[in-house]
Amino acid sequence: MHVTFRPLAGPEELPRFLHFLYDLNSEVADDLTAGRRRPAWLWIATRGDEVLARAGWWSRPGAPAPYLMDFLDFAPGEDGTAETLVKHALSALVPAGQTPPEFIRFVPPGWARDPQGVPRTVAVLQRLGAHLLVERLRLEWRPGTPIAAPARLRFRPFASTAEALDLMTRAVAGTLDAHDRADLATMTPRAVAEEHFHGELERWPSPQSWWRVATLDDGAPVGFVFPARNDYGPIIAYIAVLPEHRGHGYIDDLLAEGTRVLAESGDIPRIRASTDVGNTPMAAAFARAGYVNYQNELNMTW
Repeated sequence: MHVTFRPLAGPEELPRFLHFLYDLNSEVADDLTAGRRRPAWLWIATRGDEVLARAGWWSRPGAPAPYLMDFLDFAPGEDGTAETLVKHALSALVPAGQTPPEFIRFVPPGWARDPQGVPRTVAVLQRLGAHLLVERLRLEWRPGTPIAAPARLRFRPFASTAEALDLMTRAVAGTLDAHDRADLATMTPRAVAEEHFHGELERWPSPQSWWRVATLDDGAPVGFVFPARNDYGPIIAYIAVLPEHRGHGYIDDLLAEGTRVLAESGDIPRIRASTDVGNTPMAAAFARAGYVNYQNELNMTW
């Protein structure tokens, strides 16, 4: 029987898209209502009434085009179907000559040891030209976990957007973050900071008064932390120690302050954060602060 590749006709077809199990299934209906997804960004491959594969994209509310791809699932033996589905969808969603959006996938630690699981998804995208950029730890602080009192640093709000951009530009030097390192291959440190600030941080619905600059007793900046709420809950959106102050354990004070701000902001179910698997100093700091590695995340680019 003929296989059909198409986007959903409308929200009423959402149950067909949710045919496969995945953590993000529970968010899709609300995302459609909020404008973070559109039926035209949710694709399925079908043979009669059978759903063989799905692929989906997400963006910020009101954005004209998808920002990232975060669904790719398919039935056993339908790897080729999934590959064809992504080809059809990308030809419709991404203008010729433009780079497709990054792909992310939430995975259990040890995912690579299950050849029938996530590695099949990775292989499909690799055949289409994508490559693995980084694996990240997804971390969670839960209410009741102790928060250490900052021991050596003072904290204040940012004086201005200009100060935030200046400190972010300085912090990019020597970064261990894979996304920042990839951006620095084609962008200046200032451009990387501006894209991160204007493209993400200032868009969150939480107040900017939560953001903190850490200083020594003489007022010299040491680093900063951006506690925030995104569309799904409280997060440590960005945290960094300036290059000249690294190696002294100041990250612990910064993380404690960011966690405290969020914990005191109201009745919260948890605080989430993420860092690259290869960023061992940051991963160790989260562990010391009581954050639990509950999941990992794959990031693939084209």
